Amino acid sequence: MTSLYQILMLILDIAVFIILAHVIMSWLINFQVLNIRQPLVSQIWNGLSRLLEPLYAPIRRILPPMGLDLAPLVLLIAVYALQIILRNNVAAFL
Repeated sequence: MTSLYQILMLILDIAVFIILAHVIMSWLINFQVLNIRQPLVSQIWNGLSRLLEPLYAPIRRILPPMGLDLAPLVLLIAVYALQIILRNNVAAFL
């Protein structure tokens, strides 16, 4: 059962990395450091967006409309909360 705990933590760590990569890439695109017309940048951006949009959409429906998209922040908080819950209940996996 320890393996299950470690796999779940690894998946959550990867999720945090992907969310942070998407946020940083969106900043770089908005500040015109990256050009979305470049094929590699476009592929990475579209892949990350397709991967994360199903997670962002329900959060965006709940949050009030603002000029700033807080869905990635809410999702990061949710992932960290899941990690805390798993760490506090690690005895259930032993």
